[in-house]
Amino acid sequence: MDIVEQIKGAVAGHEAEINQGIDKVGDLIDEKTGGQHAAQVDQAQAFLKEQLGGAADTAR
Repeated sequence: MDIVEQIKGAVAGHEAEINQGIDKVGDLIDEKTGGQHAAQVDQAQAFLKEQLGGAADTAR
């Protein structure tokens, strides 16, 4: 089993928790940078969530 399959197995069933983690990290970065990079952080968050399979964002 390659690393990608291992990651997919670890993520399966935990999409909501991972989405919440992505949001929390993004909020922390925005807080620490005073929102200077908010657009880039939002873009990175959207990309990561898309990579999870487009799971619905229920945290916001």
